[in-house]
Amino acid sequence: MKPLPCWLLALAGLAAAAAAQAQASLKDKPQLLAALAARPPCCVIDGRGVASRQREALDDALAWRSDLEISPTATVIVVADRDQDALAIARTLERKYPGKPILAVKGGVAAWKATKLAMLVRSADGGASGLVNFVIPANTCEHGKPLQELRPDKKK
Repeated sequence: MKPLPCWLLALAGLAAAAAAQAQASLKDKPQLLAALAARPPCCVIDGRGVASRQREALDDALAWRSDLEISPTATVIVVADRDQDALAIARTLERKYPGKPILAVKGGVAAWKATKLAMLVRSADGGASGLVNFVIPANTCEHGKPLQELRPDKKK
């Protein structure tokens, strides 16, 4: 039996890594920062209870409901009151949108807000997660045409 060529092994490794990246998973702040440095979020799904959402709203988040339809163009973030609820919602979304990266936030809304702040600071410092392209969607992560696309390579 002949050994497999190196390029075939590398291709299999890349496919396995991509599949692992696309699986729904529970991430804490440092893991979220690492994952979002390469692929920023397209939308945030708020899986918290009604009372929690009223007490502390998440800007630009979509309230979770079982019939929610989104068009994930990048990483989907799921925040809930409990880690296991966030992961359950993320797995439900993974079944609806296979191959899309879906991350459940470990630590709930506090961890997500800390992550957003760290991303903002890193972006302001010109770090790796600085915005290259920025899209203002018509309604965050839902179907439809974006209101505006800002690209650094197109100056007025």
